[in-house]
Amino acid sequence: MSTDRDGWLALGREAALDPDLPICDPHHHLFDNAQYTYLLEHVLQDTGCGHNVVRTVFVECSSKYRTDGPEALRPVGETTFVEDTVAPLAGGPPDIAAGIVGFADLTLGAGVAPVIEAHLAASPDRFRGIRHPAAWDASPEIGAYKSPPRGLLLDARFREGVACLGRYGLSFEASLYHPQLSELVDLAQSYPDVPIILNHTGVPLGIGPYAGQREAVFQVWKVGIAQVAACPNVAVKLGGLSMACCGMGWHEQARPPSSAEMAEAMAPYLLWCIEQFGVDRCMFESNFPVDRIASLYCVLWNAFKRVVSDLAPGERAALFHDTAARVYRLADHAP
Repeated sequence: MSTDRDGWLALGREAALDPDLPICDPHHHLFDNAQYTYLLEHVLQDTGCGHNVVRTVFVECSSKYRTDGPEALRPVGETTFVEDTVAPLAGGPPDIAAGIVGFADLTLGAGVAPVIEAHLAASPDRFRGIRHPAAWDASPEIGAYKSPPRGLLLDARFREGVACLGRYGLSFEASLYHPQLSELVDLAQSYPDVPIILNHTGVPLGIGPYAGQREAVFQVWKVGIAQVAACPNVAVKLGGLSMACCGMGWHEQARPPSSAEMAEAMAPYLLWCIEQFGVDRCMFESNFPVDRIASLYCVLWNAFKRVVSDLAPGERAALFHDTAARVYRLADHAP
């Protein structure tokens, strides 16, 4: 992927650590818009960087929506686009988008059922769940993807939509900011039979009114994560901390951070999640190309491997592959 940052990113190039360890990357996108160009060729380039990435999961990002027909069904175009893009690979290796997470407007309540059925028809073997982003903050400096309203996770119609996912055996992908973790607890407790996957380590914010408040934010975030972890139907993706909103500032450095530098900064967050959820409900994620703002794909996975280098082989296997494969029901996609 050619961007203005390529030369800067190349300054941090590293060889892959522990290159034989199987990886299921449960969170990446496919973009072709003004902000990002990240298509199959770029995913294959990244997953082929030296780590043993055996399969991935695509997560919605508003790509290739239908341009006509009912508004509610337009996001199904994204699932069709991904299915058509990766189907010729016939399972890899690597098996790109072995699972697909799409978007549907869950505020349709029970009326979201036809949209879910259309996603499943577009990708009967890969479609696994819905992400309806809920990240909201009062500060205009924060902003949020799709600009959801305040309190979306508590909305009655939205919750009708979440309940609908359970009837189809699909998961709900929770995208929010750390002050909203208590809302996710309420949702998870209200729908214990719906599998929920918390994105991006719960996104501890570090910009706007949260800038310079890292320790205070960390303490609030820790409490929220512990409360979410007490809900057995929730798993968490470990990653996303390179995003600008987390305030690490790596993308503003003269040189990109090394994997050792990233590991040191991320370890308190990642290890707390592992302690609270256990390895069987934690999975490392790339969040590419969004997290490419700070590092190359290889460097990011090196950082993850450094953070858990002291764990037992079975625990590492869970974090890097087995939990994601189980949570996204990829049993037929063996490494």
